[in-house]
Amino acid sequence: MASWQEFDRQAPELAEVARRLLDTYKHKVLATLRKDGSPRVSGTETSFKDGELWTGSMPRAVKALDLRRDPRMAIHVTSKDPEGPDPSTWEGDVKLAGRAVEITDPALLASFQPDADSHLFRIELTEVVWTRVEGDELVIDAWHEGVGVRQIRRK
Repeated sequence: MASWQEFDRQAPELAEVARRLLDTYKHKVLATLRKDGSPRVSGTETSFKDGELWTGSMPRAVKALDLRRDPRMAIHVTSKDPEGPDPSTWEGDVKLAGRAVEITDPALLASFQPDADSHLFRIELTEVVWTRVEGDELVIDAWHEGVGVRQIRRK
């Protein structure tokens, strides 16, 4: 798994776009796995601190319990619809996959000032994908840990 800093070193242009969308749009969709293995989607927020990507939750939220049991997760960052009929004005969306590592260190938790019972997770990445429209093509830039960035264009 790669930290955000490692991803940024390996794919700086994609990291810049992903960070811009993560910072611009407060509300994201977090996918976790329920105890029975079926998917769960929940709203979440993320933040950057000390070069890392973080997410958290209220005390005993089911998404936090999911992540404690199985840290695999994905985050989807949507953006606003394109302006007018031209789909290439859409800035695209970003999807991240990896795992969420729960932080239990009291000093680190205190630096985020959460409720004493809140959950805090550092995101480690295996995949980052940016999807957008350029002209008459769907363009997908995908970074995978150990592989790098690959671009796919579809008409």
